[in-house]
Amino acid sequence: MTDQATVLASWAADVGRELGLDLEVDVEAVLDLAGDAAHAVVRPAAPLTTFLVGVAVGRGASLVDAIEAVGRVLARRAAQPE
Repeated sequence: MTDQATVLASWAADVGRELGLDLEVDVEAVLDLAGDAAHAVVRPAAPLTTFLVGVAVGRGASLVDAIEAVGRVLARRAAQPE
């Protein structure tokens, strides 16, 4: 277990179990989301955005729908003149 993807999958599984969650985590999708937020806004937007998406998913949104919603916000912000 040395490559990053394996380490992260193991970490997500361990933390999920400890939190009493029974779910599969799309680690790549979550990391892509964090990267998009960090680069388009500011670095601290990454954990904040993933937290907000997690709350949305916890309330019933699909991960795909929540990520698409963030994408719409990022697109709107990118289209606004500075």
